[in-house]
Amino acid sequence: MIHKACPVALHPDGWPPRIAAFKHPQAGFQLVKGNIEPNENPDRAAARELFEESGLETRATLPLGQSKDIATDQTWHFTLCRIAPPIREQWQHFTKDDGGHLFKFHWHSLEDETPDWHPHYQAAINWIKAAL
Repeated sequence: MIHKACPVALHPDGWPPRIAAFKHPQAGFQLVKGNIEPNENPDRAAARELFEESGLETRATLPLGQSKDIATDQTWHFTLCRIAPPIREQWQHFTKDDGGHLFKFHWHSLEDETPDWHPHYQAAINWIKAAL
């Protein structure tokens, strides 16, 4: 079983809830997520992945739960991450993942549909909406 950390970074302005999301240059719209290293706490992994993939710094974490229903042979661990200012509406972050990519971030409203997102991320967003 592979364990994935999925940080839930919500925009601090409240309603409607908006989550940090990005457009991968080769794989479409996504949420930040990544592997939990051996002996790594899922909340710590979420904060690490959020910083590595988005540049957002986490001030505090709160575990939301986990799901084995997002992807086959994976357990996704969801962690609410309170982020540090400044908060920009859109930003870009260069990540070293897969040889390096420029990710274009925005705040995705949890009220918006996600028909062009991969089914794993659609399932993750539905899980997050139910958890919040």
